[in-house]
Amino acid sequence: MLKDEVAKAFKIVQEGGIILYPTDTIWGIGCDATNTEAVQKIYRLKQRDEAKSMIILLDTENKLESYVQEVNALAYDLIEYTENPLTLVMPGAKNISPALIAPDGSIGIRVTSHQFCQQLIQRLRKPLVSTSANISGKPSPQYFSQIDQDIIDGVDYVVDIDQHSKEIKNPSTIMKLAPDGRFEFLRR
Repeated sequence: MLKDEVAKAFKIVQEGGIILYPTDTIWGIGCDATNTEAVQKIYRLKQRDEAKSMIILLDTENKLESYVQEVNALAYDLIEYTENPLTLVMPGAKNISPALIAPDGSIGIRVTSHQFCQQLIQRLRKPLVSTSANISGKPSPQYFSQIDQDIIDGVDYVVDIDQHSKEIKNPSTIMKLAPDGRFEFLRR
């Protein structure tokens, strides 16, 4: 089942579509992080200001340097030792859609531990956009049954995994990390 869902989602994402999918945190809306047209579809669906950037998911920390100019060694330790999902906001974003890069040049990156996400990213060979499955300004849904019908109807594919799970998951911790190792928490 997992393999089939990865294959279906891969086809949609590869063709520039957007998907609704489970992650290691809350349900997300995603697309190929290098496809600006797909990224803009997500902004429109969420009714989100394009100045508010979205995060990308990677399957392994080894790929950080492919998407950030200068990665402080502390980033690898934080990813390895954190017990909860952690999004690192780092300056010097590169090799992704300009529509994802914040006005200050940064990008939020999370290395996902969710099997579906990891397999899709491996197959895509590119990062996956991840943003909460809600209309901007509305609460983030904690599980599938709380997702607004407009979001479900607005994506090109809804991944058929974990839809009946009532496990409450929270958004990731967000930490801004500078190349010199200084950091600050944006969300705990």
